[in-house]
Amino acid sequence: MAEIIQRDGTWAFDGTTVRITPGLHRSVPLFRQTYGEIAVPLEAVASIVFEPERKRGRLRMRLREGADPLLQATGGRLPDTADPYRLTVDADRAGVAEYVAEEIRHALLLDQIPKEPTKTYLLPGPPVPVSVRSSDGTVSFDGSQVRIDWSDTSERVKRATGPRIIGMGDLVQVEWLPNSGHEDGFLRFVTRETVFSKLPPEKDPYALDLWGSVRRDLLTALVATAVIARLPHPSTRPVIDSPDRAPLTASVPPPPAADHHDVLLRRLRELGELHRDGVLTDEEFAKTKAVVLRGF
Repeated sequence: MAEIIQRDGTWAFDGTTVRITPGLHRSVPLFRQTYGEIAVPLEAVASIVFEPERKRGRLRMRLREGADPLLQATGGRLPDTADPYRLTVDADRAGVAEYVAEEIRHALLLDQIPKEPTKTYLLPGPPVPVSVRSSDGTVSFDGSQVRIDWSDTSERVKRATGPRIIGMGDLVQVEWLPNSGHEDGFLRFVTRETVFSKLPPEKDPYALDLWGSVRRDLLTALVATAVIARLPHPSTRPVIDSPDRAPLTASVPPPPAADHHDVLLRRLRELGELHRDGVLTDEEFAKTKAVVLRGF
């Protein structure tokens, strides 16, 4: 057993699994404490390195592409401090950290673990049900459907539509961008109907606009990961590139032209009803309608 215990957390390797347990100290980010212990099978590991520094060093583990739904959901956008595959190491424990890294590297060589992308997730992601309250509302996932309940500070167009419920069968992908404090983030659920829609997150009834507490909003990655872990693996899906949004991986082809037209008409009718009911002002209606038309 190779093990290192630090204030930041504990890494233990038994020859087949790297068990990562977050520390309980208040300096450990809420996201890592909430995500909890992670058991990383050796076959999911691509490499590990210890980076020594004068006062503190870092253990960094890189996983094979496609092995972890958390990395798939966050796309490398998790802040360093929230990255569970990074461990801050005190200078006097540098020797132990290097020993742990060497033991894992040796096992990778002995077992001839490939570095190529995986064709299935090797880690399970967060258990369900999972629910997170963010600045824009509360998002919940029970394994079969996503539910969004808007907060009092959400845009009127969102609150007017009521709770949003999305079945797994309708989902194409999940897009996530963290709230940095300087720039808003979002959690968007892309469905078969909205795959080509380009509504901004604050107006999109399928997206949470993340503009409040960075510490709290970061937890939305838990829901994103839980959903992605239950969608088809990215190796089985073609990729759709769009310059105006986060990378999108689709599990369904573009809708036929007739269906595309029906979706557009339905979205315009919904906006018209909100306008007539006084939910949207003339200016809000005009701007949102223009965005919908551009999106189609």
